[in-house]
Amino acid sequence: MVKGSDLKVDKKKCIACGACIASYEELFKFDEDGKSEPVADGECEDCEIADVLEICPQNAISKKS
Repeated sequence: MVKGSDLKVDKKKCIACGACIASYEELFKFDEDGKSEPVADGECEDCEIADVLEICPQNAISKKS
C-alpha cells in the first residue's frame, strides 16, 4: 500500500503534466498553482511505491524520509 502522506513532490521539477494524477488520482491532486501535490489522506491499496515514483517524467515525486 502507498499513502499520499508518504510522498512529496518537488515543485521546481514538476511541470504540471498530470501524469501522476491521471494514474494515481487517489494519491495526487493539483495545487492552487497547477502543480501536483500528494493527497495527505490518500491511499492506494494495490500500488507499489516504485511504480508511483516512476510515473513522473521529471522525477519530481519522491518518498518522504
